[in-house]
Amino acid sequence: MDEATTPGRKGNLTGSARKLKDNAADWHNLILKWERLSDEGSTIATKIVNFRLSKDRSVKEPEVMMEGQNSSAVPAERSAYHSNPELEEECIKLQNVVDKMAHILSKMEKMVSAEKGICELETFQYGEKGRPAPLFQTWSTQQFAEVSSGLYKAYKQELALKRTILGEVAHTTNPDLCMVYLSCWLYQPYIQDNTKLLLESLLMETGSRAV
Repeated sequence: MDEATTPGRKGNLTGSARKLKDNAADWHNLILKWERLSDEGSTIATKIVNFRLSKDRSVKEPEVMMEGQNSSAVPAERSAYHSNPELEEECIKLQNVVDKMAHILSKMEKMVSAEKGICELETFQYGEKGRPAPLFQTWSTQQFAEVSSGLYKAYKQELALKRTILGEVAHTTNPDLCMVYLSCWLYQPYIQDNTKLLLESLLMETGSRAV
């Protein structure tokens, strides 16, 4: 008997099939958490930009009055940033959001590693061609691993982008560049339609989403 139920028939899953279906559900839940955090971060980043740009003019005024200031002195706008508790608080909030996203990514990485392990086990059991029949509908176990790797790669790139935005957004006074940062955070360029399609295909293959 195969360790999974026959495709299309309800029953308790065991072994690799159970693990792959659980992983599919975990992908769905982790991505939902990611999207909520992304929305939260977008709101925070917008506050940072609005606050930063609104203070820019008032920050630059003392520079005109201090023409005799030593050139080695700390720039007024930078010192104003460091001494502004409201802006600093929002930056800490954004850092917390990115840290939570990094935690999500670490869980995604563990799932990728687990599925690679399943593939290696099946290669040991069945040879290079893998198991003779699919665990669910049509996918080979290798396809599950490839989809998980594709999802992980997209979110890894997106996290790297968000970390860059985190490091720059509070120090940027160019309005156009600020808008680029906010747009990149909101629209998540590395998470494209094909990435979402991968998730939907994964859920349908495991029966977690109706075809």
